[in-house]
Amino acid sequence: MSLRLLFAGTPEFAVPALNALLGSGQAPLAVLTQPDRGAGRGRRLTAGPVKQRALEAGIEVLQPEHLRDDLLLASLRDLQPDLLVTAAYGLILPRRLLEVPRLGCWNLHASLLPRWRGASPIQQAILHGDSETGVSLMQMEPGLDTGPVLARLATPIDSLEDAASLHDRLALLAAEVLLDTLGRLAAGKLPPATPQDDSLATHAPLLTKKDARLDWNEPAVRLARAVRAFNPWPVAWADIEGRELRMFRARVGAAVNAKPGQLMRGHGCSDAVVVGCGEGSLEVLELQAPGRRRVTAADWLNAHPDWR
Repeated sequence: MSLRLLFAGTPEFAVPALNALLGSGQAPLAVLTQPDRGAGRGRRLTAGPVKQRALEAGIEVLQPEHLRDDLLLASLRDLQPDLLVTAAYGLILPRRLLEVPRLGCWNLHASLLPRWRGASPIQQAILHGDSETGVSLMQMEPGLDTGPVLARLATPIDSLEDAASLHDRLALLAAEVLLDTLGRLAAGKLPPATPQDDSLATHAPLLTKKDARLDWNEPAVRLARAVRAFNPWPVAWADIEGRELRMFRARVGAAVNAKPGQLMRGHGCSDAVVVGCGEGSLEVLELQAPGRRRVTAADWLNAHPDWR
């Protein structure tokens, strides 16, 4: 069965799924992606990864500011799509759009729904110490990530894994889930979608820089998870010795006789900046001062011998 597909996505997470469609000979009729945004110091308008890949493949790209435009909906209806697949698109699809494709709309979500509905499922899974996560493919409905689940694929979370590496692994799993489910649909072997248990739902809100500030009164175990969860964005940060520092890598240190937020000197650790926490200590391994480049803690200590 050959399907007339639309694809909606914007960031790097969605690219493997789009590549999977292209590689399997199921190129979308058109791609929906968010408008170009300013990037870099000059805020120069830059196309997102999905748009760049779609243009390389010669696919029509649509970039509406919102999805309630009558002309947009009419043009999508004219394409007579069977199915719309979304992955990290970034805009809520209104009911009128959900009803355009003959088979409705599917969404690839980077969690095992109903756990971590929302914008930051990868970060929240790490932050809360989940042992596993995965990808869910759901039939979309007007609610936020509330639709019944067509397929899911789980994967363990390594104790040292950060959001960047988990993001990349889940993006590949999303492509795998999508192709497998499309194959089942084509073969007439796709089981009915499973409704989510709303009582088990947890929510993953949009993150801001404020969310990434470390509270030294918390246990070191949680702060180490926060550093992993917020790398590469919004990046964990906190004050150490009166300086606002960003932290990209850290590990749990030994119990120390120190106040929360106190820099530990004379600890004999040459590769880490050690800070007291509410419970235990945090050993910061890679950090960055405002306006400076990222450095290892060893390089930082060499440049700041009074921190040893």
